[in-house]
Amino acid sequence: MVLLGLLVLAAAGAVCVVWAARGAPRGVRAVAAVTIVAGEVLQQLDAGRGRRPKRSGGDGD
Repeated sequence: MVLLGLLVLAAAGAVCVVWAARGAPRGVRAVAAVTIVAGEVLQQLDAGRGRRPKRSGGDGD
């Protein structure tokens, strides 16, 4: 249920971003801005976490 809720929120955020690009009301533009900022934050967290090369087991590989 939590995953489904997150999926619905992400889809609603994407709709707001598209609608805001076409001249939406102020509230929709605010939701779109929050969605864009959240996406950038998650992208920065992902870039800093999982992009490092893995270390070998110590046997010289």
